[in-house]
Amino acid sequence: MQKSQGNLYLIPSFLSPQNDADFVSNANKQIIYKIRYFIVENIRTARRFLRAIGFNVNFEEVFFTELNKHTELLDTYQFLNPVNEGQNMGLISEAGMPCIADPGAHIVMLAHEQGIKVVPLAGGSSIIMALIASGFNGQNFAFHGYLPLSQSDRVKKLKELEQHAEISGQTQIFMETPYRNNQLFDTLVKSLKPTTMLAIAADITDHTEFIRSKKIHDWAKTTPDLNKRPTIFLISK
Repeated sequence: MQKSQGNLYLIPSFLSPQNDADFVSNANKQIIYKIRYFIVENIRTARRFLRAIGFNVNFEEVFFTELNKHTELLDTYQFLNPVNEGQNMGLISEAGMPCIADPGAHIVMLAHEQGIKVVPLAGGSSIIMALIASGFNGQNFAFHGYLPLSQSDRVKKLKELEQHAEISGQTQIFMETPYRNNQLFDTLVKSLKPTTMLAIAADITDHTEFIRSKKIHDWAKTTPDLNKRPTIFLISK
């Protein structure tokens, strides 16, 4: 007799190192505590997250598979074998919701191809939290991930996003590697129109959380230090 499949649970992680078990619902915890197979970006941080929420199983009885930028896609076709053998699995991102700005979406698509039930657990998303705190259009928005590295390409892209926001009213959302945030801020102030609205949401859920929405000409009067702080940028007209 063929074993029934398990489920693939999409597990939200902490948004900030300052978060603790209180940031994870009891309903999520009760599901996570029963899982013994996890797909994670980094085993060490995944173990730290699990311990922080009260997961007290001996890690010698828990199986972790890493999925990150170094993973060969051909190798991933075996990742869901435990689910097909009746085991539940959890997919954990480094921060926040899985599958947004990380490679987890590939595993979810494989699950759908194999007829595996995908169960997203409720949790925080820095992108959505930044959007609702910005005051910008929450009915029409787009997330663009990371902008081009080349300065000329980056400026071109920003002007395209600004134009699209002006024409459509759509909020444009993007992010940057934290150590390049200050350079991006400088580019935004120098490249966008003075009346364009820019929202900056840094360190969401941390005690240093910073969320502000201003016109570019007002941002030009101040320089927030965003270096090495996880930050979401949003522009609107």
